[in-house]
Amino acid sequence: MSCGSLTRASAVTSFLDIHFHVFSIFTFSFFNSSFSSLLDSLSLISQFLFLFSRPNPSVFVMSGRRRRKLKSLSDTITDSKKAAVEVVENENLELQSWSDLPTELLEIILSRLSLDDNVRASVVCKRWHSVATAVCVVNQSPWLMYFPKFGDWYEFYDPVHRKTYSIELPELSGSRVCYTKDGWLLLYRPRTQRVFFFNPFTQEIIKLPRFEMSYQIVAFSSAPTSSDCVLFTVKHVSPTVVAISTCYPGATEWTTVNYQNRLPFVSSIWNKLVFCNGLFYCLSLTGWLGVFDSSERTWSVLSVPPPKCPENFFAKNWWKGKFMTEHEGDIIVIYTCASENPIIFKLDQTLMEWEEMTTLDGVTLFASFLSSHARIDLPGIMRNSVYFSKVRFYGKRCISFSLDDYRYYPRKQWHDWGEQDPFENIWIEPPKDFSGFT
Repeated sequence: MSCGSLTRASAVTSFLDIHFHVFSIFTFSFFNSSFSSLLDSLSLISQFLFLFSRPNPSVFVMSGRRRRKLKSLSDTITDSKKAAVEVVENENLELQSWSDLPTELLEIILSRLSLDDNVRASVVCKRWHSVATAVCVVNQSPWLMYFPKFGDWYEFYDPVHRKTYSIELPELSGSRVCYTKDGWLLLYRPRTQRVFFFNPFTQEIIKLPRFEMSYQIVAFSSAPTSSDCVLFTVKHVSPTVVAISTCYPGATEWTTVNYQNRLPFVSSIWNKLVFCNGLFYCLSLTGWLGVFDSSERTWSVLSVPPPKCPENFFAKNWWKGKFMTEHEGDIIVIYTCASENPIIFKLDQTLMEWEEMTTLDGVTLFASFLSSHARIDLPGIMRNSVYFSKVRFYGKRCISFSLDDYRYYPRKQWHDWGEQDPFENIWIEPPKDFSGFT
């Protein structure tokens, strides 16, 4: 190996070593220091990056005649010129400070700050203000709750901080989850046909009348502590008849009524339910939408053709990869198919047709089999995305799809929903400012 190759190799080694120390400083400050210490570390990092963004003769050493010429040339520089260069460099170092950090790095850092620290960071400069405003978190993200096959220990995954909490809940022994809303679980014990509400964050239980649910979907309109809470379930009787059962907290029994379908409607465990604008919407196995008005006790199947998907979406287990939620009065449906990018539709309630969405306008969707949710004002990197109920990399990264980048994160980490147990997990909303189980 030539002398030039050796010096270049040494230069690269030095460069990587310096960057390792920079990363170590950043990591220590980020996870162990206060906000002011973090700013000091960022200043040091920016100076390192500035130094290594400029040619440096002390790093990239040359050999032979060219090196001797450079040395001779450098010897001719006067002390006054050297002093002038040092002044310019010092001025440049002052300019290359916090405000010159890459936007992506700023978003990651500021998105992890508390609301108070976010406000403090926003006054550093105009650029920091715009980034801090964009990633400001004023809403609580749903957590992914896992139901064990054995035992009473349950896990909760926080997608914002990528943390997992474990808690023992013997109250849920022998039950399966049916639905979640406003931080409450609706559960069913097949052996005893017992239906009940449970809040895992407050440990409250609200019992309901017994009811036989043979793998049918069920939902409720609001928290069981509210006076207008209604439970709704629909069961397939024949291609033209469905049995709808309703109940409410404090009732002594369920009310069941058969309804005729004007259009074919097949009800199964793979249907989707959501409560929106005072109505229960039910998306059938084949994509037709049924609507139940609990106050008027009326049922109808809308004459809206199912969402149009490419033919390759109708592959094996295609019906398992669809999800439905609501946001500000809009019904939103998500269709997925193996490695294909998901397609999102919104119901145009004026034209009564499904329209494909190319953006969520900053909204974040959380999709799981039994219930899905929509949130606004989450960290900037989570917005305009769909978060699915599957976590990869040993519980560190939730599978998501970004509509901004039009790709899955992590890359190529799509999931075959036909392989997943629908009762394995569900998104649930923790109370505001809830930091974790103690």
